[in-house]
Amino acid sequence: MSKAATKPQGASRKSASWTQDPEGVRRSILEAARLEFVENGLSGARVDEIAARTATSKRMIYYYFGDKEGLYRAVLEEMYERIRSFERGLDLASLEPEEAIALLTGFTFDYHAENPDFVRMVMIENIHHGRHLATSDRISTLNLSVIDMIREAYERGISAGIFRAGIEPIDIHLTISALAFYNVSNRASIRQVFGHDMGAPEALARRRAAAIDTVLRMMRR
Repeated sequence: MSKAATKPQGASRKSASWTQDPEGVRRSILEAARLEFVENGLSGARVDEIAARTATSKRMIYYYFGDKEGLYRAVLEEMYERIRSFERGLDLASLEPEEAIALLTGFTFDYHAENPDFVRMVMIENIHHGRHLATSDRISTLNLSVIDMIREAYERGISAGIFRAGIEPIDIHLTISALAFYNVSNRASIRQVFGHDMGAPEALARRRAAAIDTVLRMMRR
């Protein structure tokens, strides 16, 4: 019997995936890694488990990403790129200043509510004091886009006499993010302490409206 005939079918599938669709394999690894990191954190995640979820091998994961921390950093980069890409698609520059800020705030609130894994990964990275974000040139560059978008809408609002001067765009961003983030990050503890389900549809709608109102009141003259 030839060596080819005795080769495990799983290995053949992995080899075919690698040669026929290398970018698809990379995406598959990142998706499996996201699930593993969200569930177990960086310290508890196992590359063997990530490989088992994909059509590739542990060796191939290391080929793509170097090591487990490199893979974790790549997952963070993909998650930040996704939210920033959606933000850029909002085309805030075509809207009136208040409408632009309201749209961005509502979008941010909805995105966090619909993507709790993003919130979880940011929480995990904060446990590690942001050291992986600090070593990613990609993240530091792409995250500037949201600040530029806020600055543009804010300055137009000042010129129109709608917004008061003296607020830093980063503070507007932090307020928007805090209102969106907390509603997901503290959902379990709020349910236990107050018996209140922050994820219930009526609660989400109420908090979303309150978030938009809070940000606009912060900025108006």
